[in-house]
Amino acid sequence: MASVGLAVIGAGYWGPNLVRNAQATPGLRVEVLCDLDEARARAVLGAYSTVRVTAAYDEVLADDAVRAVAIATPAATHFELVRAALESGKHVLVEKPITSSRADAVKLVELAERNGLTLMCDHTFCFMPVVRRIRDMLHGGEIGDVQFIDSVRINLGIVQPDVDVLWDLAPHDLSILDFILPPGVHPISIAAHGADPIGTGRACLAYLVVRLNTGAMAHVHVNWLSPTKVRTTIIGGSRRTLVWDDMNPAARLHVHDKGIDLAEDAALGREARYSKLVSYRTGDVVSPALPETEALRGVMAEFASAIAESRPALTDGRAGVRVLELLEAASRSLETGGLAVPVGPGVPAARPVDAGPRVFPPAVPAGRGKG
Repeated sequence: MASVGLAVIGAGYWGPNLVRNAQATPGLRVEVLCDLDEARARAVLGAYSTVRVTAAYDEVLADDAVRAVAIATPAATHFELVRAALESGKHVLVEKPITSSRADAVKLVELAERNGLTLMCDHTFCFMPVVRRIRDMLHGGEIGDVQFIDSVRINLGIVQPDVDVLWDLAPHDLSILDFILPPGVHPISIAAHGADPIGTGRACLAYLVVRLNTGAMAHVHVNWLSPTKVRTTIIGGSRRTLVWDDMNPAARLHVHDKGIDLAEDAALGREARYSKLVSYRTGDVVSPALPETEALRGVMAEFASAIAESRPALTDGRAGVRVLELLEAASRSLETGGLAVPVGPGVPAARPVDAGPRVFPPAVPAGRGKG
């Protein structure tokens, strides 16, 4: 396919990764790197790069060679930057979260759809080979009905100055949950409990309980204070159980043929059924061979393909809206002491928290890098 001219906005923490992976993606051609600190942008590109550097976002939007932008700036700046790009006819890839409020994200999705443009969220973890395999297994019915999901994402620091642990770490797990759930399965409520034992003024550890419309439950534990780094997800199904250990690159995924088989004789009474209900199944454990490829390379390939094929990206703007809905509901639950907040189709969005532990810093001028 013909390459798409791309501008990367932000040369801070994440911008250089976007540049590197875009340059390695056949469907993309990096034209510009935009950052207020031009010296930093030039340092990212190196002395012999032909990619242009500018501090002027308006200049990028006026450039006909640029058909798409990838935005890696603080979340508080996303809405204005994305809106300006969409109004200029540019396709957009934006870092998570898509904006700092669901209401703003909905406006961007509607603008992109009116203009016939691709709006994609960089939910990077969704493009890990192991997550793609898990999605295929759940969507294909290989593990049966999803019965529970348990996810742990804990490590020591970094305590963020602008957001609590929910808004720092949970977007990864919630975006993965949104990505892997089979069609027709979706959250109906979320409850959050958090604590700040070291007195930072924001939650440093939190537990989320997400109830699904099928009766299943997903549990997410995020924590800045653990001296041990753990990245595990267990997905229990009626036929198989998946165990993903991201700290074990030699065998990230194990598929267990182990679980409980249920009696299906409807003629039996409830007590008789219960006495015959449980039979334990213990079978093989398989570790599928998975490629070790950079997830961000997959993000860039998907962005280029979605533009070329005029289709929604796998993690499109609507996926970003759904993740924000869960985050805002979790913040509301945290504020109310852990009460379950309804979410999902037909449920009014939770009122975003206007102050407190999830407040983002004031917007910075266009081009400022992430870190």
